[in-house]
Amino acid sequence: MTYGILLVDDDIEFCQEFKDCFDEYRLVKANTGQQALELLSSANEIDLVLLDVYLPDTTGIKLLKLIRKSHPEMGIIIMTGSGSKDIVMDALSGKADEYIEKPLNIEKTKKIIKSLIEFKIEAIDIENGTMLDKLQRVKHFAERNVNNRVTLEDAAKLVFMSPKYLSRIFKEYTGVNFSQYKLNIKIIESKKLLTTKGLSIEAIAYHMGYQNLESFIRIFKKYTRITPAEYRKMNI
Repeated sequence: MTYGILLVDDDIEFCQEFKDCFDEYRLVKANTGQQALELLSSANEIDLVLLDVYLPDTTGIKLLKLIRKSHPEMGIIIMTGSGSKDIVMDALSGKADEYIEKPLNIEKTKKIIKSLIEFKIEAIDIENGTMLDKLQRVKHFAERNVNNRVTLEDAAKLVFMSPKYLSRIFKEYTGVNFSQYKLNIKIIESKKLLTTKGLSIEAIAYHMGYQNLESFIRIFKKYTRITPAEYRKMNI
């Protein structure tokens, strides 16, 4: 599942750099506070808002308070280049979820965004959601953690179910058990990476969470009947 970010900033160069560095998200841009409010008031798929402190028609702090009134559950991050203690305090008092300083530390910002989206989106009504909602959430959880080690127990905790019950229901819904589903999406992601010229097969194996190259080759060949190198040769 691809989440949507509304980036409110009139710095064209910064916006382009942000788009390049955070291409795993669906990015919507607004140059002014008014544009941001119009986007949020119409049908949208925005899950998180990043606000620059200084905008042509308003300040990020004022816009933060307006958005918080109309969208109380929205994840909102304030961006500032000044590092001013007063701005930070204003942001937090205005109920910003986080603040980050420019220039961005990319890895740190990625962690903040991922954590905030998971907190805001994944936790909403999950305990009282329908069974289909819970199973979809488990699928998305597995997909977003394709290169991490996640267990059935981790997924069960996410949706407040017992591992045994989730295992049975998940197989009825998807046709495969949770472990097989994780492996399927791992193979799909591995195929995508193998068509990227800049990555070695060993680097792909490491990225996908395999302990060594031999394990990656063995499992990939078992499920595709060809080696990663053969697949790469056929698709590049």
